[in-house]
Amino acid sequence: MTEPVRLSKRLAALIGCSRSEAEQYIENGWVSVDGRTVEEPQFKVSDNIVSLDPAASLDAVQPATILLHKPEGASAAEGADLAWQKISPDTRSADDNSGVRALKRHFRRLAIPLGLESDSSGLIVLTQDWRVSRRLIEETLRIEQEYVVEISGELVPGGLALLNHGLSFGGWPLAPCKASWQSENRLRFAIKAPQPSQLRAMCVQVGLTPLTVKRIRIGRIAMGKLPVGQWRYLPVNERF
Repeated sequence: MTEPVRLSKRLAALIGCSRSEAEQYIENGWVSVDGRTVEEPQFKVSDNIVSLDPAASLDAVQPATILLHKPEGASAAEGADLAWQKISPDTRSADDNSGVRALKRHFRRLAIPLGLESDSSGLIVLTQDWRVSRRLIEETLRIEQEYVVEISGELVPGGLALLNHGLSFGGWPLAPCKASWQSENRLRFAIKAPQPSQLRAMCVQVGLTPLTVKRIRIGRIAMGKLPVGQWRYLPVNERF
């Protein structure tokens, strides 16, 4: 048995690179120990088999943007306790075809630029990319969001027209939106910058009782068939 050493030190000696380059290879997910990927440079090895992926590159890892189907009852606001997320390779959607390699570093320091009320479910964005955060925050008044609201009750005469334009919230008239029936008990809203609880209040004003609210699209990005509690990466060629 040899004396345990840091993985970064072993890799640097193994392939003849600097310690900082070894750390970058490891943190970028290119190094395995006994066949298992290890992303911590401080990981201790002794007689273990250390391997560098033949495709390894020192190119900088791009910041990740994750699309998550938030369950109802979970908080999803900037600074909220997001322990419920359980974002890990185990909760990644099997239908994620982004081609992005999942790295532990992708799940750190994630911002939520466009929150969602705890009593609503659906699409939220978690990102390390300041450009994505800036666009969703600064251009929120121009980015259309789509929601499906499950309702009960009977719509007042002319209620659908009022949902499209003519209601107020918080004492202020609301801007026009696009409201339509998705099914007998579901309304679909295409709306820009809705305030917390606004959609529920709009339904109440036209005689309906809102049961559930789900966000299914932000800009050009749709949630699709992403299961509750699962996530996928936003591919580099997709934009909000």
